[in-house]
Amino acid sequence: MAESLTVYVNGRSVVVPVGSTAAVAVLLANATCRISVSGEPRGPLCGMGTCFECRVEVNGQGQRRSCQVLCEPNMDIKCHG
Repeated sequence: MAESLTVYVNGRSVVVPVGSTAAVAVLLANATCRISVSGEPRGPLCGMGTCFECRVEVNGQGQRRSCQVLCEPNMDIKCHG
């Protein structure tokens, strides 16, 4: 059985496998990372940190690319979308 941990996306607990990125947690929570200037919902797209579409707040630190941040136990992820 794979190890897992719990993080929080917009206050909702989400269980992810150890080694997952915050982008995985956002997707599992069915959340939108942010809203574009034209009003379109944005989320993980490239998965490697070049597009910046998956920006979220992690433990109070804004503008983090969720695809580049590994989940830690009880991590607080806030989507502004």
